[in-house]
Amino acid sequence: MNTQQVSYIDLAFTDVVIAAMLILVNGAISLLLQLKLERRLLIASVRTLIQLTMIGYVLQWIFQANRWDFMLALMLCMTTTAGISAVRRTKRRYPGVWLNSFVSVLVSSWLITAIALTAIIKAETWYSPQYSIPLLGMILGNTLNGISLGLDRLTAELSEKRALVEMRLTLGATRWEACRDPMCDAVRTGMVPIVNSMMVVGLVSFPGMMTGQMLAGALPMGAVRYQIVIMFLIASGTALGTVGVLLLSYRQLFNSDHQFLYQRIRRVE
Repeated sequence: MNTQQVSYIDLAFTDVVIAAMLILVNGAISLLLQLKLERRLLIASVRTLIQLTMIGYVLQWIFQANRWDFMLALMLCMTTTAGISAVRRTKRRYPGVWLNSFVSVLVSSWLITAIALTAIIKAETWYSPQYSIPLLGMILGNTLNGISLGLDRLTAELSEKRALVEMRLTLGATRWEACRDPMCDAVRTGMVPIVNSMMVVGLVSFPGMMTGQMLAGALPMGAVRYQIVIMFLIASGTALGTVGVLLLSYRQLFNSDHQFLYQRIRRVE
């Protein structure tokens, strides 16, 4: 999967400022339509600048050090943040949801990243920052979306259809039979974003990695091959993470006596 480097145009600070000024268009739209998004847009813009600048310095240091312990620490930090972010986006939670989210993100994302590094890209070392950080980051970002959407849908379905679930249990259904429909709906919901992306990739949008590689000077077909691999890795990671967290949630919300522990689900503002 070697790509030939053609050219690369480095961006100066002034170029970044010009791009940042475009956010004023969003602010103007918010003011004209009275959306009251100005404060959130300002906070989001400042956070984008600060967070990306900070991670830029961290990555530059890690690239230079090229040590496995530094890489492992960064990967754990990224994974923990993804697990927390996935739960924060949900409207309903239950005891143990934070741990379930972290475990699901960790197992699915690290497994798919390991397969990519060892079997597909065949990097010299698993902690090669050039490959491991971008791959893990893209898989984590999409996996947490799937987990968040899946959790939100499952808890909403179980809360709204509590009477139906308990009726099935009363009539002799097992906990899985009573919960199967909400589980399937939740899995489908978690998979919707990546499936939609795969349906229109290359026709409606050029994904970030493919665009970034071409901007960096890679030949189009080389960038395309990388993007195809990434799309399949993301789809697999999202599916594993979503199913994993839903199965863990299922075990938390239904006990071995086939009882629905609905009182564990609580709505948060």
